[in-house]
Amino acid sequence: MSTLTQLKILLLNPSWDEIIKLRQKTRDMLFEYWITETVFSFNWWLLLTSTFIFFIIWFIVLDKKRILEVASYGLLIGSIALFLDIIGITLVLWSYPDRLLPIITPIIEIHKVHMPIAFMIIYQYCNTWKSFFISLTITSFIFSFVLEPLIVWLGIYEIYHWKYLYSFPIYILIGLILRWVIIKVKEIEKKHM
Repeated sequence: MSTLTQLKILLLNPSWDEIIKLRQKTRDMLFEYWITETVFSFNWWLLLTSTFIFFIIWFIVLDKKRILEVASYGLLIGSIALFLDIIGITLVLWSYPDRLLPIITPIIEIHKVHMPIAFMIIYQYCNTWKSFFISLTITSFIFSFVLEPLIVWLGIYEIYHWKYLYSFPIYILIGLILRWVIIKVKEIEKKHM
C-alpha cells in the first residue's frame, strides 16, 4: 500500500490516538511560534499595554456600588465571546497568530477584556434602552469596522471565512440579550427580598 493511500485512509478514518498526536504536535508548534515570533513583539506589547489601560479605565469609572451587577454583565459578555471564539477557531473561520499567552487558543485580550469592559461601561452609564442601544451600536460598529480591520492589518487576527459585517449584529445581539438577562435577574431578586 502506498504512503499516499495510507494517508488517505488515515484522514478518512482517524483513530482517537492519531487525533491526540496531531493536537499535541499543533500545541508544540503553536508554543514554538509564540516563543520565536510573538512574545515581546510589538503586537505582544500592544496587547499587554492596551489590556492594562482598559483595566485601569474600568477601575476608575466603575460604579463601586454596582460592582457585582456590572461585573456580572461583563463576565457574561466575556463568556459568550469566548464560546463564540472557540467555535470560530475550531471551524477555521478565523485565528489569532499573536496573543499574550500561548496556552489559550482564543485571544483573551480583545474579546474577553477590551470588549467586555467597553460593554460594561455602556451598561453602567446608559440607563434607558434607547441610550443603551445607540451606544452599543456605535461601539459594535467601532469593534467590527475599525478595530477588527486594524488587528487584521497588525497580524494579531486573521480571518478566513468571515467578514467584519458578520461581527456587527452579533456584538449588538450579545449586548442586548445579556442586558435583558441581567434586568430580569434583578427583577427576580427584588421579588424575593
